[in-house]
Amino acid sequence: VQLQASGGGLVQAGGSLRLSCAASGRSFSTYAMGWFRQAPGKERDFVAAITWSGANTYYADSVKGRFTISRDNAKNTVYLQMNSLKPEDTAVYYCAAKHSSAYMTRGYDYWGQGTLVTVSS
Repeated sequence: VQLQASGGGLVQAGGSLRLSCAASGRSFSTYAMGWFRQAPGKERDFVAAITWSGANTYYADSVKGRFTISRDNAKNTVYLQMNSLKPEDTAVYYCAAKHSSAYMTRGYDYWGQGTLVTVSS
């Protein structure tokens, strides 16, 4: 599967952005999907994940209550709605796909190219 993330940009603190990740291929609905981010000089961190059906979602503590992951299997797309953004949310955001719904914070098989989110104070 190929993944294409979009929707990044510059936003003021307290603002909102919605990231999208479009997937190619006919098996999108069978993949668990995740979002990760990498800030300058830091390692890539888990942000959020969703099971293939959308029934279960998972979030890093740092974004819980502010970010929402969702998916539309008919459109082969996963979303990350980001509200109440903070300067520390500034990072390149990556979407990823995996075959298994076990260990949703790691072990992803496919990665998109990333989209930059910059939050100004």
